Amino acid sequence: MVNYSTLGHNLKRGIFNFCSKLSDGLKRPSKKFITDMVYGIIASKSSYLTEMARKLNEKIALDKTVERLSRNLMNFEDAETLTENYMNTVKAHFDESTVLLVDDSDIAKPYSQKLEGLCRVKDGSTGEFADGYWFAGVSALTANHKQPIPVYSRVYSSTEEGYAGNNTETLKSLKFMSKHFPKTNIRAFDRGYDGSYIFDYLIRSEENFIVRSVGKRHCIYKGETVAVSALASKFKGKYKLKHKTREGREVNCKISILPIFLPKYPDVPLSLVICRGFGKEPLMLLTNLSNDDQRLGVTISKVYLMRWRIEEYYRFKKQGFGFEKFLVRSLDSIRNLDMFLSVAIGYIGMLSEKVDYSIEVMHVIHASKRLYGLARFTFYAISDGLTEIFSKSYVGLLPFFRKTNYDPQLSIIDCS
Repeated sequence: MVNYSTLGHNLKRGIFNFCSKLSDGLKRPSKKFITDMVYGIIASKSSYLTEMARKLNEKIALDKTVERLSRNLMNFEDAETLTENYMNTVKAHFDESTVLLVDDSDIAKPYSQKLEGLCRVKDGSTGEFADGYWFAGVSALTANHKQPIPVYSRVYSSTEEGYAGNNTETLKSLKFMSKHFPKTNIRAFDRGYDGSYIFDYLIRSEENFIVRSVGKRHCIYKGETVAVSALASKFKGKYKLKHKTREGREVNCKISILPIFLPKYPDVPLSLVICRGFGKEPLMLLTNLSNDDQRLGVTISKVYLMRWRIEEYYRFKKQGFGFEKFLVRSLDSIRNLDMFLSVAIGYIGMLSEKVDYSIEVMHVIHASKRLYGLARFTFYAISDGLTEIFSKSYVGLLPFFRKTNYDPQLSIIDCS
């Protein structure tokens, strides 16, 4: 039988230690605020400050806790230090084969009128235009279970002062990756990133990349300039790959790989990988990866097909924590809330790497009471389990800041 008192205490201690690393070099008030936010988000599974405040269980009026969180969220100025500490903490879960998934998304707020910097965005869920915000994001796949840990996230608006375009925001994410990850880590992009500014940066910085190409892009093959789609239509696939989609459907892929050049870079050898099996149009992938192995195209296709995991992460962020339902109004508060939510999900991602050997993580998953077993994307199970365990506690993390002895047995509801 699981001792929820000890388990809950140990899990809280883990979050406290994690937040201590995030706040290294910061003053005590900032450390406590970071800890309150990360624990509040995980324990409540919500982007509402009121729900976070309830999980903190402070011995003051709830509105006072909410007021403090709101004020600190708006005035938080240590985001750069927190980000650097976070990267130093999560990098242990990455290696030389880590894949970096780049994608942007939207935050739709169609019924909001008072939020700062609202702009028109295309809602990815409905395909319609609505008021909201854009955000650029990068996730890195963990070494063992290939789970997406967020490493970069920035909310921005086309109406804010200093806005220089979506391409500029994308370049900020590329520069962040260049700073924190080696060139050998593969950067994977969807076809929305098939633009000259992307290739200009990646080729100049000599970083490994895979970009899904649009059909109208032109390339040079055997000395002739031809559209990528026209070139792809001539090859039906030499190699085979069996791929299971996230819906569980098996797809038999046929893959070809061709040596090409881009007209703008006639001296930079690239490869065009053509992967058939996902609809009428094949996947057309441009990459600078090279190898003598003739099955390189299969490997490149496998790497690109991992890109759906960043979409799973975005879905988890929006549905699991109600990110699109936040009620903070200022753009600074929204950005800081997004940062804390990304950090909290990063902690869940680190726990997901321990599902094979950590007894505590196994107990967390057991507490989540999955109906159909553990899915490949483990974030939902771990998040549900943590919330279930923390719901049995009368206190938050305040006792960990005190020097007096803390007995977890006195803070847990008796569930026997």
